[in-house]
Amino acid sequence: MYDPITMKLNVEPLILSALKEDISSEDVSTNSVMPVSQAGEVDLICKENGIICGLQVFARTFTLLDENTVVDLKVKDGDEVKKGELLAKIHGDIRVLLCGERTALNYLQRMSGIATTTNRTAELLKGTNIRLLDTRKTTPNMRIFEKYAVRVGNGNNHRYNLSDGVLLKDNHIGAAGSVANAVKMAKAYAPFVRKIEIEVETLDMVREAVEAGADIIMLDNMDHDTMAEAIKIIDGRAEIEISGNVTAENIAKIKDLKVDFVSSGALTHSAPILDLSLKNLHAV
Repeated sequence: MYDPITMKLNVEPLILSALKEDISSEDVSTNSVMPVSQAGEVDLICKENGIICGLQVFARTFTLLDENTVVDLKVKDGDEVKKGELLAKIHGDIRVLLCGERTALNYLQRMSGIATTTNRTAELLKGTNIRLLDTRKTTPNMRIFEKYAVRVGNGNNHRYNLSDGVLLKDNHIGAAGSVANAVKMAKAYAPFVRKIEIEVETLDMVREAVEAGADIIMLDNMDHDTMAEAIKIIDGRAEIEISGNVTAENIAKIKDLKVDFVSSGALTHSAPILDLSLKNLHAV
């Protein structure tokens, strides 16, 4: 759950922006059939099995439109939900329920889809000490929601943004001229509390990264045998992350490797939504 300060400063402005995108001047459909205020309620129904996530955002979408709206939640973030299950009842002005419906569901379905995908992927690493990480491959202006959903799904967050940590990728290495020079320059510039992580693609780059004193070495798009050899070269002198085309379909193949982390952009960029619906709207 978001703390009150994060909610007010970073989450609510994004929800308001999404509502403004959906209602540029008025909700013509709702104003046509509901010209005056009328109390009502509607059910939030689960349409497929998964992990629910984003209930706080879902509820706040309605209360930002009208603080008198009441969202009666039957589940909490991280719960396993089943097809046909009643997840919440929303009480309030019918006009608010209709105006906020799509935006609220968009957030909840997207976040629940990511939590579900993450949870299923994390299960494949059960019994190992490998930590599953997300990436910055998130939807613009949705990162605060999507990375939260990864945590709810039992994944872990990599750096939040470019200010959050040092990760030297292929083009940084190209700009610096070499792996060794990139690590040296990062150590000289970055605050001493920052770990230096570098992405490598070959065994020669692995050797250079180890000798340069990188704290974390990311093995990018290597086959299984090459990764096994790289781990021998590193020999405990740096933490190891595996990245590149990591999906639920192939992640089990790395379970025998002694690495610390595996990162997957697919947790956010390829997760399908969890199908949810608001049904049975009626006046009270």
